[in-house]
Amino acid sequence: MGQRIHFVVDPQGWCCMGLIIFIWLYNTIFIPKVILFPHYEEGNISVVAVLCYYFCSLFCIASLFRASVADPGKLPENPKIPITEREHWELCNKCNMMRPKRSHHCSRCGHCVRRMDHHCPWINNCVGEDNHWLFLQLCFYTQILSSYTLILDFCHYYYFLPLKKENWDVFVFRHELALLRISAFMGLIILGGISRLFYTQLMGIFTDTTSIEKMSNCCEDISRPRKPWQQTFSEVFGTHWKILWFIPFRQRQPLRVPYHFANHV
Repeated sequence: MGQRIHFVVDPQGWCCMGLIIFIWLYNTIFIPKVILFPHYEEGNISVVAVLCYYFCSLFCIASLFRASVADPGKLPENPKIPITEREHWELCNKCNMMRPKRSHHCSRCGHCVRRMDHHCPWINNCVGEDNHWLFLQLCFYTQILSSYTLILDFCHYYYFLPLKKENWDVFVFRHELALLRISAFMGLIILGGISRLFYTQLMGIFTDTTSIEKMSNCCEDISRPRKPWQQTFSEVFGTHWKILWFIPFRQRQPLRVPYHFANHV
């Protein structure tokens, strides 16, 4: 099933997403030029370290773009409600449309989203049922890339042998200290913020609760049966194959879940 393109017109979201792309582009350009390629040429690191950095960078930017343009679960204007599922639908008091339970109306986007978790300005999109898995991948690979960058910054000064073939006429080597300090500062900020967000997201999946439900202290959770964590993660990622949870280059297939859990839309 193809994934619909969803584009949000929001200048604030464009600025936030542009900042994330700038940080990604900065590290993807300068870290290889200053650290990876010079140390690889002198035999201090293997080609595996270089390839791993680029793979992490590719997966990070791929999950960012896909999460930002993927349809989070926008409801159609005239949804067809099966007779057997009508008890699981309710009327939105903002747009006066029928929607499945656990959906939420996003004031920023102006429509209801199935199992909406929150609206994230950093991807300029809502995080809902259909793109939550991409948002989790973005958080995961951003942590990996930030940690990898900080490790390389540290090793460049305190572990790797000094470079012998540095060309001090090149911009990146003349301003090496400033460039790497900026990289380390951005890495620490991103890693700290994303780690806290990722932990919150994981706890939400383990407890089968969205961020909006946590903030509103939804009391329906008390009577809802708990599921195994494998089931909740499989529902988010759209597959029981755990290896596929880490791959952003695929299409998500919603899993059909029995309604006796009363939480799937």
